[in-house]
Amino acid sequence: MTAVETTQTRSNGISYQELLDVDSRPAPDVLRWVSPMPPGPDFVPVERYTSAEFHRLEVEKLWKRVWQMACREEDVPEVGDHLTYDIAGISVLIVRTAPDTIQAFRNICLHRGRLLKEKSGRDDELRCAFHGFAWNLDGSLKHVPCKWDFPQVDETWRLPDVRTGFWGGFVFINLDLDCAPLEEHLGDLTAHFERWPLERRYKQAHVAKILDCNWKVAQEAFMEAYHVVATHPQLLPGIGDANSQYDVFGNFCRAITPNATPSPHLQWSPTEQEMLDAMFDRNLDDPVMVEVPSGDTARRVAGDLRRRAMVDVLGPEAADRLTDAELCDSFYYTVFPNMHPWGAYNRIVYRFRPNGNRHDQCIMECMFLSPYDESQPKPPAAPIHWLGMDDDWTDAWELGLLARVFNQDVFNLPKVQDGLESGAIDTVTFANYQETKPRHFHQLLEEWLAR
Repeated sequence: MTAVETTQTRSNGISYQELLDVDSRPAPDVLRWVSPMPPGPDFVPVERYTSAEFHRLEVEKLWKRVWQMACREEDVPEVGDHLTYDIAGISVLIVRTAPDTIQAFRNICLHRGRLLKEKSGRDDELRCAFHGFAWNLDGSLKHVPCKWDFPQVDETWRLPDVRTGFWGGFVFINLDLDCAPLEEHLGDLTAHFERWPLERRYKQAHVAKILDCNWKVAQEAFMEAYHVVATHPQLLPGIGDANSQYDVFGNFCRAITPNATPSPHLQWSPTEQEMLDAMFDRNLDDPVMVEVPSGDTARRVAGDLRRRAMVDVLGPEAADRLTDAELCDSFYYTVFPNMHPWGAYNRIVYRFRPNGNRHDQCIMECMFLSPYDESQPKPPAAPIHWLGMDDDWTDAWELGLLARVFNQDVFNLPKVQDGLESGAIDTVTFANYQETKPRHFHQLLEEWLAR
């Protein structure tokens, strides 16, 4: 990448820090941290999105060596529960091997190479369906049919281990057994989520869909608010898109986009009611869902409404401490390379990865992590809901209003891939500030490819 100096660093609209100054409650420190990336638009080679050869380089230099989120701990709640995580033609088996232990192995029979497991389930052993070779849940060899015919096989023939790490209720895996610890990769991420611990959530929804584009094309569409003015114009009265704050912190970065405040792109001043209606994505023909009283603001009304909704799960004192910003705004983090957990009590977590070994297709996933009454048992994790390639996102009813927004987002993505594949341009150009997160991603990607 190359960088070009510029003096313009942000929109002329109200800054996010200025919005915090007029919040109904003092902002937590995490929202006051400001860590911009040095300025300069970046130019990224188109081959990063269109080349099968570059995809193979990513597999060797990135996917086989980097920490990546595989699942939630509650996806394998009982001993013997297992699921597969597939990345670029490599399958990993995640297994609950003891009440307090989760391990990961390469999902392959050491006899003739068949996948041991193809879907989630619960077993007391890991047995190959081809010839019946079996391993214990901890990966140690259990049974060899006609053992007399395999004098070369002994108890050292265990399933290949995969490194595991745990953060926020997630299970991370790394195919590189000599990798640095997960904690080193995540850096100070825990401090950012200390006020909103994700381990104290349950997976309420999980939806996945294959998209006709490179995984980076899809991921980058969800890393900035710059696209809102063209892609989601119905939201403009209630979203401060160009007033977003972008920060970088080691191997992760974040964007903070304020809601219930108008976009600086508008040539008119919406009322507080129009801001709230846009924030709730209200159709013009629909009745008003919540009215803004005279003299009040959309941010305070939305904050109060959501604060009341949090009482049942957090208790009245904890709910009352939450700021309007925490309850209204979008805090979307990116943990390199492909995990996107949202902060505060927005439930979203995204994950993007190649679809098999194709450079021109990817899997997009959206999870909802919801708080729950911890005096009650933790609700079970929702199973993954796969949409077909031609299915509409609104077929995933569990996503609510977000599904309509997804339809607008993903409509563009195959067309971006087609344009990049056409050969008309050699580079992709990123904005200096509003596309900080894609720039930061590509900076880290370059570092990984150079190792």
